[in-house]
Amino acid sequence: MPSTKFAGLTLDAGALIAYERGSPYVRALLQKSERDGLPIAIPAGALAQAWRNGRQQARLARFLRVGVNGHDGAPTVEPLHYVTARRAGELCAAAGTSDVVDASVVLVARKHRHAIVTTDPGDLAKLDPTLRLIVI
Repeated sequence: MPSTKFAGLTLDAGALIAYERGSPYVRALLQKSERDGLPIAIPAGALAQAWRNGRQQARLARFLRVGVNGHDGAPTVEPLHYVTARRAGELCAAAGTSDVVDASVVLVARKHRHAIVTTDPGDLAKLDPTLRLIVI
């Protein structure tokens, strides 16, 4: 498990999918974050990429309501507002990428000084090579 030299965790769609599929590493990482009082943020676009059917995604649905440990540790879902949407597009243009959801993940992580939990670090590193990535 990585050391905590960041203020919390931002999860991308791959991290949410891994959690839903029962990844012991992701579960342990999120449990430790909650125990240590580190906030967890999820960009709304990343949630949209991972969410398909609440009846079949019970683990993820519960996490969104109450967190991993089950006692009011729910993550914050960060909306994609007008200004953030524009910044995401500008970030994509500057980095030569096209995934605005990845850009929104980077912006949320920057905003909160979080590390990003991801299964796909390529574009995230291209968008901001200074961010801490926890690859699962």
